[in-house]
Amino acid sequence: MTVTTPSASRAAEILARPIALNGLTVPNRIVMAPMTRQFSPGGVPGEDVVSYYSRRAAAGVGLIVTEGTYVGHDSAGQSTRIPRFHGEEQLAGWAKVAEGVHAAGGTIVPQLWHIGMVRKQGQPPVADAPAVGPSGIRLDGTEGEGKAMTSKDLDDVIRAFAEAAAAAERIGFDGVELHGAHGYLLDQFLWAGTNRRTDAYGGDPVARTRFAAEIVAAVRASVSPEFPVIFRYSQWKSDNYDARLAETPEELEAILTPLAAAGVDVFHASTRRYWLPEFEDSDLNLAGWTKKLTGKPTITVGSVGLDGDFIKGFQGEGSPVRGIDDLLDSLEREEYDMVAVGRALLQDPEWAAKVLAGRTGELASYDAAALKTLS
Repeated sequence: MTVTTPSASRAAEILARPIALNGLTVPNRIVMAPMTRQFSPGGVPGEDVVSYYSRRAAAGVGLIVTEGTYVGHDSAGQSTRIPRFHGEEQLAGWAKVAEGVHAAGGTIVPQLWHIGMVRKQGQPPVADAPAVGPSGIRLDGTEGEGKAMTSKDLDDVIRAFAEAAAAAERIGFDGVELHGAHGYLLDQFLWAGTNRRTDAYGGDPVARTRFAAEIVAAVRASVSPEFPVIFRYSQWKSDNYDARLAETPEELEAILTPLAAAGVDVFHASTRRYWLPEFEDSDLNLAGWTKKLTGKPTITVGSVGLDGDFIKGFQGEGSPVRGIDDLLDSLEREEYDMVAVGRALLQDPEWAAKVLAGRTGELASYDAAALKTLS
């Protein structure tokens, strides 16, 4: 017999509320966070990918954000096993994923991705494509191999995102998420550490935001007005966890305001630990500040349900279960609107069902072995 505690009942009450994201109604507040899995040979998601996402939708995840998928630009990625969001075979595979998730009662958006200067020379799927970025500078500050983007490069990438978004709507997805976090291409423009341009795309925070805002505007124009556009961003970068786009709320507002004006419906604020305040003299985390500054719905993320850093989790370290009462407090205060769950959902596809049903005593610790299979 499952005993439902008052805390568990509260979790169900707070998380089970539907929410409208532009023209999309999501049945509850639980989001599956995007996590790169590399189980799509040739960039084509197969039946195992359909099952992987559908299983979590059937178990109560309201909104699934897919793993990052490469847009149709030669320099967008560096793996043949990471899915692509262009090409007839690839899009046919994704259409089956969307159909499966809908049949299971969930909603789903693809995360559209360009890795920029993270790309290594000679890597597939287009071996001779150069790494590109705002200034040809890698996250560690070195120039290395790669090039600063020309006006044509900028236009080509903008077009690639817009075409991918239009394809997402055409094949049955419920919205799109643009990957502007973790030191990949869009974030490389947002961050002063990698953006040293002296033209209209570099300089102060507003200028550094211009490229991302132009992508948002092109995406917005390529889809129906009610089709949700989500923008994921972070302060931290891969291998540079102390990096910051903004040192103050005022600097953050200068970055977020043009993105909201360009057509972002929802911000997905990526942090490593959701419970940490973002700025001094306030308990608000990054998602909380984002909602306060923009008025837009926000998604929080970062070690939800687990007591351990997610970076170490993806490096082979396990994590014990952590309660979510503080998360529920913030949701109840409407500091943010939704919560994205990552490793806990990899470990246990039934995580959402257990939390929504008050079966929190059945939640399992995270074991990094969960990364080795697509289940």
